Amino acid sequence: MPWDNIIFWIIFGGIVVAIAIASVITWRSNHPQLGAPPAPTELPTPVTEAPPVVVEPERGLEVPEAAGTRMARLRRRLAGSNNALARGLADLLARDRIDAETWDDFEATLISSDLGVGPTTELVDNLRSRLAIDGVADPATARAILREELLRLLDPTMDRSLGLTGRDGLPAVVLMVGVNGTGKTTTCGKLARVLVAEHKSVLLGAADTFRAAASEQLTTWGERVGVETVRGPEGSDPASIAHDAVVRGVRDGVDVVLIDTAGRLHTKTGLMDELGKVKRVVEKKAPVSEVLLVLDATTGQNGLVQARIFREVVDVTGIVLTKLDGSAKGGIVVQVQRELGVPVKLIGLGEGVDDLAPFDAGQFVDGLLGD
Repeated sequence: MPWDNIIFWIIFGGIVVAIAIASVITWRSNHPQLGAPPAPTELPTPVTEAPPVVVEPERGLEVPEAAGTRMARLRRRLAGSNNALARGLADLLARDRIDAETWDDFEATLISSDLGVGPTTELVDNLRSRLAIDGVADPATARAILREELLRLLDPTMDRSLGLTGRDGLPAVVLMVGVNGTGKTTTCGKLARVLVAEHKSVLLGAADTFRAAASEQLTTWGERVGVETVRGPEGSDPASIAHDAVVRGVRDGVDVVLIDTAGRLHTKTGLMDELGKVKRVVEKKAPVSEVLLVLDATTGQNGLVQARIFREVVDVTGIVLTKLDGSAKGGIVVQVQRELGVPVKLIGLGEGVDDLAPFDAGQFVDGLLGD
């Protein structure tokens, strides 16, 4: 091959190679991401989710105050109250010398506190006799004498325990009775709390079918401490509701069936007869262990009239005194027991849910004396 041809192809090949290299360089400059080492793979950014909704559990059941501590708390409240009886006792103890005028004033105070004429005369006579001998120079001795005499009036030997043991494995049945306005349904709910605090299983019967919202009120009291309520439509037969409650209590094996009855005027014969019917119907299924009469402590003599009529109809076994706070007259405790021969078993000294306690004569007297 001639040398001029060889030189031509060498030059031509170089030009082609140069053009190719230039093309590659140009192309790579326009696509810098290609040919470079692969970039580290980035993990996808997670999607931020809303925090989980915390569903609050249903409100837990309330834990009622233990029955053993209630009366001590109520005693302190009584000691700090403006109770007329407590004031009269404190005034007597504050005297260095008790003359005839002092005794007259003291006697008037006792009567105004609804202690009653008979118990007042008895207490004053006994105190005058004992203090005439021992005197009041020693306040501790005078206080001890006064405490003894007050306790004797309250008769600490009376059985104030609640009948909460049914016969033959049946539930104890407790009827709550009283006139309108005494706080009977509220007291029924508070008593359920007392029983729950004593580890009793309880079933409520809403046999007050006349008052609007009475069943709802009682149901709410029960729900707060895990107690079920047997109820019916407004205006239904109270005896039927009471009957169904006891049947349910027997079936479920509860300890206590607590039946709230409609408030009624003691002067209304028809309503009182109906209350007797409720009791008779209930007793076909289980004996009635307690009939608790709820009395407003501020009603005085009228409360005693009510108590007598109710006792004749349903054989009241115990008294519940409500509103025995600073505006009440503590002497009613003595008088109602003397008139009926029925013990005060529960007292209320406030509006709190646990302001109902088994009555204790000694602690009640200590509260009156400010101890």
